[in-house]
Amino acid sequence: MSNASIKYGAKIRKQYAAVKKQKKIKYKCEVCGSVSVRRISNAIWECRHCGTIYAGGSYTLTTRSGEVANRIIESLKKGIKPAVTMKEAIEEIKGENDEEPK
Repeated sequence: MSNASIKYGAKIRKQYAAVKKQKKIKYKCEVCGSVSVRRISNAIWECRHCGTIYAGGSYTLTTRSGEVANRIIESLKKGIKPAVTMKEAIEEIKGENDEEPK
């Protein structure tokens, strides 16, 4: 069991354990390439190797909507029409959130 204070079912305890794990692991820094980006506060992440500070998600360095936005921006920089519009991307994200995690 991940935490004795979490009550009311195994599903909630598993979700809590998954979020806690995502929050504590180290992520790869895009600037220096080392795996040393850690969460320092809510949605603030810092690379302990080079000192770069990122604004990200509350529990993970990147969010689904941020990844979609980055894909669209990169395709626009290359001059390629994005595969999806922003409206379609938002609907995709809402659809993923509506699905029940297994």
